[in-house]
Amino acid sequence: MAVFVLLGAALLGCGGGGDLPAAGPATAAPSPAEPTAAPGPKKPGPAAFPTLAPGAGGRTPVYERRTGRSGEKVVALTFDADMTADQGPRAARGERFDNPELIATLRRLEVDATVFMTGRWAEEYPDQARAIGTDPRFEIANHSYSHYAFAEPCYGLPTVAAPDMAADVKRAFDSFRNAGAVNVVPYFRFPGGCYDDTALHALAPARVTAVQWDVVGGDAFAKDPDAVAEQVLSGVRPGSVVVLHCTRSAAPATERALRRVVPELRARGYRFVKVSELMRAG
Repeated sequence: MAVFVLLGAALLGCGGGGDLPAAGPATAAPSPAEPTAAPGPKKPGPAAFPTLAPGAGGRTPVYERRTGRSGEKVVALTFDADMTADQGPRAARGERFDNPELIATLRRLEVDATVFMTGRWAEEYPDQARAIGTDPRFEIANHSYSHYAFAEPCYGLPTVAAPDMAADVKRAFDSFRNAGAVNVVPYFRFPGGCYDDTALHALAPARVTAVQWDVVGGDAFAKDPDAVAEQVLSGVRPGSVVVLHCTRSAAPATERALRRVVPELRARGYRFVKVSELMRAG
């Protein structure tokens, strides 16, 4: 598959449902001392990996925007649920790394969506991960375990060593399964959108497809929901993948922007789909 031209970086993080612990802005990079190798699962459970055919030439395939059947007006809204392991103490002090209101708005507006979640986020908010991952409107995809970069330089993020990359992805899948998520799909988003040929080869054993984007929502640290909405609305084309975030304090305008984006795109004839449906239509 052709590789995306990167249009921006997905550096932030989501939320889910129920009475849940407090947490906060996903702004700090993970600690370089954190191990990246995956320990065994916490408890017995289903297989950690969804399965896909390996990519051609031993490389992980990268998904690109497609127009699908006859240019059907579909769009995939995707939300990065970022969290690093060293942000756990900050969450314990009351910072919010989730955004239940955003998930509630997607449900109220009846929008299907894909959430690219870090394993660390699922461990911090297992009830929310389970609620998202058992709701038929949503699917959970992999955004690494703790938001390390898979190529450098990448916005100052520490990097996962190439021999540990597949294990890092497995560790995240294990976290989703342990939280009770069911709707887990074999897609992966590189932290920061950063990758190279070494990463594509190193991830091949994980049997995932990397998913980038063609529309950058620009919601990272944005405070003006209309500015975010305008950026999304001006960029969407049939088959677009939009990258947004759902960490409340680090993307505080996203939920309000959706209240405008969703009805306006529907008025243009667009239908909201999950990434898996885009792939089936391609």
